[in-house]
Amino acid sequence: MVKAKFFLPLIAGVVAIGYFVIQQQAASISPEAAFDATAVSELIPERVEQMEIVPDATYAGLMEQAGIAADISAAIYDASQDVYDLANIRLGRTLDLYFATTTDELRELVYQIDSEEELHVVRAHVERTELPADGASTTPRVATVDIWQAAAVPINYDVAIATDEGVIDSSMYQAALDNGIDIRAIIELANAFQWTIDFALDPRVGDTFRFVYEKRFRDGEYVGPGRILAGRYVNDGTPYEVFYFEESEENSGYFDADGNSVQKLFLKAPVAFKYISSGFTTGKRYVQAFDVSTGHRAIDYAATLGTPIRAVGDGTVVSAGWSSQGYGNLTSIRHNATYTTNYAHQSRIIVKAGQKVSQGQTIGYVGSTGFSTGPHLHFEMVKNGVKINPLKEILPPGKAIAQENRQRFLDQITPLRQQLAE
Repeated sequence: MVKAKFFLPLIAGVVAIGYFVIQQQAASISPEAAFDATAVSELIPERVEQMEIVPDATYAGLMEQAGIAADISAAIYDASQDVYDLANIRLGRTLDLYFATTTDELRELVYQIDSEEELHVVRAHVERTELPADGASTTPRVATVDIWQAAAVPINYDVAIATDEGVIDSSMYQAALDNGIDIRAIIELANAFQWTIDFALDPRVGDTFRFVYEKRFRDGEYVGPGRILAGRYVNDGTPYEVFYFEESEENSGYFDADGNSVQKLFLKAPVAFKYISSGFTTGKRYVQAFDVSTGHRAIDYAATLGTPIRAVGDGTVVSAGWSSQGYGNLTSIRHNATYTTNYAHQSRIIVKAGQKVSQGQTIGYVGSTGFSTGPHLHFEMVKNGVKINPLKEILPPGKAIAQENRQRFLDQITPLRQQLAE
């Protein structure tokens, strides 16, 4: 479907960014030739056709549908490769094609890559000064060429700060629905607590949560939640708090009220909240099973077939494949000289022995292979060669806020703590 509408000229900041990028691209067209990268036309695109990405749509097909010549379509595709592969356009989004109103010339393509960035591919006519190739004359000539330059541009949202809260009757997921809270915000809240709370095992009826977060708006319409700024979760009477803080480029993320990083060596659970919460209200989603006497020294996470399994920490895959000891498809990850974790009964493994993995990376999918009576993940933690209960293992926090930055940290979180306590 093609939608056409007219826009006011683009804001000066975007134009400035685009012009700077064009200058850089022009400077790399011919290393041997000196030229002046000056845009001939200063027309700003004012008409846009939004090409909706429907099932089976392709980039080339949509550009042809919009009447864009094949050579221009190919030039845009090639220019964008280092930023985003337009072969991977996603269903439900749009290719926005901007045209100059006086010439109807395509000047720019815009595609939303994700919630944070857009791909902008901008066209410019540039003048290049060069010597004739035949060598018959030493008089420079000016050639006009078209170039396309791609860049990932941050999306500018209008942001409002909001506070929401709830009480757990069955799950945090259901509490969000009952209170009209965007479930995407609850998922982000769970991510902020993912080193502290196992949302498959820890929540209890009567637990409470309250959090302060960004609500993002674009063109006056709400588009989704942004960053969680602060959160408080009271689990079985014990309160936990997290605050987002950027101390430096090397140390930013979530900290407790004392300035200690909550981002630890291991995540509390090998299954993310968004998969635990899916369908939670239809029945119990997990079974805790840590029984030393019977030899079942592990935690079982019941989940639907194909649920992604994530590494709880950075490490190296020691083994990945079939186990003849009843584990079925088993992956073992060594995190350091002390800890190893095992993930059993997988339907499919997507890592290999010797591979480096990062915390939170998907390593396989829940299954029912080996000695298993139904789809679940059998998760083990091994410390110095002995299986331990990961629920009771106390891990040191990450890097704390430096003393010289503590006052800045406290100044930032003090009003947030007040909002959490209201």
